[in-house]
Amino acid sequence: MGNRFSKQLSELRLESKLSRAQLAEKLNVSVRLISYWENGQRECDFDMLIKIADLFSVSIDYLLGRTDY
Repeated sequence: MGNRFSKQLSELRLESKLSRAQLAEKLNVSVRLISYWENGQRECDFDMLIKIADLFSVSIDYLLGRTDY
């Protein structure tokens, strides 16, 4: 997953005008975990990928940098 996911997540969060704390609350995770994901220090599991994709109305392929939508 690495850098592409990190970049996509960060961009989606900023485009949606969400703070890390707000995103963490919506996903029921810690702010620290959001930071880890955005900095490429950790990867999320498949269930969380689905939740993030649904939240931002994008495909999992988009989150992983495989498509442009």
